[in-house]
Amino acid sequence: MRILFLSLLDFSTFEENNIYTDLLREFIKNGHDVYCISPGERRTGLKTHLKEDGHLLKLRIGNTQKTNIIEKGISTLMIEGQFVSAIKKYFSDIKFDLVLYSTPPITFASVVRFVKKRDGAKTYLMLKDIFPQNAVDIGLMKKKGIQGLIYKYFRSKEKKLYSLSDRIGCMSQANVDYLLQHNPEISEDRAEVCPNCIEVCDVRLSEKERAAMRQKYGLPQDKKIFVYGGNLGKPQDVPFIVDCLKNCSEQEDSYFVIAGNGTERHILEQYKEKENPTHLKLMGQLQKREYDEMIACCDVGLIFLDHRFSIPNFPSRLLSYMQAGLPVLACTDKQTDVGRVITKGGFGWWCESTDCREFCRMVKMICNKDLSATAENSFEFLQKNFSSAHLYSILERSFYSMEGNGEN
Repeated sequence: MRILFLSLLDFSTFEENNIYTDLLREFIKNGHDVYCISPGERRTGLKTHLKEDGHLLKLRIGNTQKTNIIEKGISTLMIEGQFVSAIKKYFSDIKFDLVLYSTPPITFASVVRFVKKRDGAKTYLMLKDIFPQNAVDIGLMKKKGIQGLIYKYFRSKEKKLYSLSDRIGCMSQANVDYLLQHNPEISEDRAEVCPNCIEVCDVRLSEKERAAMRQKYGLPQDKKIFVYGGNLGKPQDVPFIVDCLKNCSEQEDSYFVIAGNGTERHILEQYKEKENPTHLKLMGQLQKREYDEMIACCDVGLIFLDHRFSIPNFPSRLLSYMQAGLPVLACTDKQTDVGRVITKGGFGWWCESTDCREFCRMVKMICNKDLSATAENSFEFLQKNFSSAHLYSILERSFYSMEGNGEN
């Protein structure tokens, strides 16, 4: 099978570790011919070129991150045309059997349509982001007024991408249910659970190694350490995180580490500067190796999601915690089923992200527990349910099912 993977993720080799390259390596390992387009922004000085024996096209695009809204808008609108032109130029003599792509973005419709029509390829959308509704939920977009026109534009793009997708893989059952409920034109047999997955590596630490890592990163040896790593933006409701930290400030047996960047990080920085909390360490973005070893010396991974979400997010940072053998405390909205998966799987706890006192009650309860069995459950659940080999089997089965049904 020849596969074309479309992404806005900037990576330089299939050997990198993320949820997409881990999956692509599974296809390669199983004898499939994998091609990929991975862009780089103009500011990097990148020139369009082929790598990995012609299988990885590094495509120069405009600046879409950390730039003004006008440049971002123009660059984003040009991406579809740039991808189509690149396929015509660099992959003109290659007939693809399957096109794989994910959201974000939702603006790949023209690219998918071109390859589907040219090659008769099957198309599979890995739905990681339900946009524009997620932006509406947290107040970044509105359905009425001038902003309503923008919403309608992106909603039409979303609908078009769905219509071009022979199958749509959702991160969890709640995502499948949401997709079908709000897009009744999609038949049930076109949607399935296709979870976030990684190539599982055991990065758990011995007690001696944990102590050494805590010393390295200036973390206390005698407390239960709760760690959050990842984006600090609107979806995480950072003001609520600060309220949680304030309410837990008198719990002497708990300590919090927050590592990452984002548009709302300054709220945490202001809290730390103003109140100088002794139970919090605020870190920046770490290299992957450092991040993995830092979280592995902690005790519990944290997930935060804004209570206003009406769409069921399923954060991929969960996998890093599980790979380190950490139980997970999820503090989220009621729409996502990430909390149900965690509690049913026996590797953590859930509370709603509306009551910081309930969060602190959960923290206190966890501090009084032996976490060894819950930690073991976390790593075992990852191996059985969230490995890239498991995801590969889902996609392979889905492709041959589409072939057998003559879908197109």
